[in-house]
Amino acid sequence: MGPLPMFPLGTVLLPSMVLPLHIFEPRYRQLARDCLAGDGEFGVVLIERGSEVGGGDVRTMVGTVARVVEAVELPDGRYALGTVGTRRIRVRAWLDDDPYPRADVEDWDDAEAGPALADEVDGVAMQLRRVLAAYAELGASVSPVLPDLSDDLVLATYQLVALSPVGPADRQALLAAPTPDERVVGLAQLLVEEQEVVDARLALDSDLDASELGPPPDEPDA
Repeated sequence: MGPLPMFPLGTVLLPSMVLPLHIFEPRYRQLARDCLAGDGEFGVVLIERGSEVGGGDVRTMVGTVARVVEAVELPDGRYALGTVGTRRIRVRAWLDDDPYPRADVEDWDDAEAGPALADEVDGVAMQLRRVLAAYAELGASVSPVLPDLSDDLVLATYQLVALSPVGPADRQALLAAPTPDERVVGLAQLLVEEQEVVDARLALDSDLDASELGPPPDEPDA
């Protein structure tokens, strides 16, 4: 694929995932201008250590191409971008950061799906609904109703990851899974752990609610 402008972030972009960006650093304003003048694409990778602002960060070697679908240049030169993840990439080598981060990258297609992937996707979707329903019971602003998943099973595995309440490190590991089957199996394991955590929180809340009621009143003497 060759050289590509890169935007290291503290979040993981997945294929099919929508990512709004507020561009204020001068170097990324230049990246936005160059992308809009070209094909509208740049790479997004997770920052493993360091900060999004100022450089000096440590970046992952697997990311996703973001395509700009909406762009607004603000009066002071900042940009508001609407982007969507399109495909997975691997970084072959980081280039210099002048005028902004760039890398020599290659597309990284998923290996062929196994025959059980459709059933695995359905099973993980059911798991995810249960986890989200439990979070909703705790008062989190989530809906256990999942949007329709893609008929493309590989893309559906990315959508499930994007919808799941997992942290950046776990999300990055799932993005980098060599096959869609490994991705959905890995997500299933993480959702089991999430279910255990949220069930424990629900049980604790239930115990606290019961304790707030106090002991039953003493019965009057006969």
